[in-house]
Amino acid sequence: MRVGRGVLRRLPADLARELPVRDLAVVSDGTVARLYGRALAGRLRASGFRTSLLVFPAGERSKTRDAKARLEDRLFELGVGRDAAVVAVGGGVTGDLAGFLASTWHRGVPVVQVPTTLLAMVDAAVGGKTGVNLPGAKNLVGSFHQPAGVYADVTVLRTLPREQTAAGFAEIVKIAAAADRALFLWLEAHAAELRRGSPGALEHVIAASVLRKADIVTKDEREAGLRATLNLGHTVAHAIESASGWRVGHGAAVALGLAVESRVAARATGLPADAAARIERLLGALGAGPAWPRGLDPARVVDATRHDKKNRLGRIRCALPAAIGRMPRGRDVTVAVSRKDLRDAIRALEV
Repeated sequence: MRVGRGVLRRLPADLARELPVRDLAVVSDGTVARLYGRALAGRLRASGFRTSLLVFPAGERSKTRDAKARLEDRLFELGVGRDAAVVAVGGGVTGDLAGFLASTWHRGVPVVQVPTTLLAMVDAAVGGKTGVNLPGAKNLVGSFHQPAGVYADVTVLRTLPREQTAAGFAEIVKIAAAADRALFLWLEAHAAELRRGSPGALEHVIAASVLRKADIVTKDEREAGLRATLNLGHTVAHAIESASGWRVGHGAAVALGLAVESRVAARATGLPADAAARIERLLGALGAGPAWPRGLDPARVVDATRHDKKNRLGRIRCALPAAIGRMPRGRDVTVAVSRKDLRDAIRALEV
């Protein structure tokens, strides 16, 4: 993985040297294609690759089996063969969809992730999870397909709306709260720099977050136990996304999920109440303070948690911290929680 300012300029030469492919399929949504996708496809074409740009409508609603099928039909029409690679240019939706596409095209071709959001840089582009949503649940269909390369160029973050940057910070707080106390303390000390968009601070926190996630993924690539650490906040977050009809974005949902699940952890794992409050304060300091969406029924959210992939034997299970930076001891870091505890924590957040 390359992290830094201007690393995207190195992509054509790196691909020519490291990947024995002829065809490149650059996959991007309509918004990012205008900003970066078309220009990158042009540079790759000028470097000698037979390059196609595949564009789909922006938004979580495009992360579907039908959208993947349309992309596959387009690859077939273009004659893209086994000696190809997919280049995913965009946020988490693009990374998940294009990664899944690469994992099944000719039973698997390389994918190179070029994340253009802070959230994607520290989450979707790293770890090899790919997939699409079903109408009532998130990421239930997919595969594990590790990227051949990841290029996190912080200069692209200059075009990112403030709410999208905040979404990335929510994911970084999750990583720190679940598995890296030192990173959590660093975030508390440097929140103002990060919120101002300091390139040096952003480079540091992206690299630190990715290293922590990579360490966990290396030990448990297919989420048999330890990798569920990275699901802190996500049982509720995914339920919020699906219950809202994808109106609430992933980062905002993660911030809400962290606040709710931290409160549940006070009962389920003994997380100190002041630790839950610190998590919420840090989210606020980074501009990601959780606010319950107007009109979203908490009962629908609690009901949606029953579709979560971590559930076992009909019980809702959440990845909950026992302390800042530490999950419960043992191989399975998830904890069974009651619907009542979830409802109570959401009601407290609504106030």
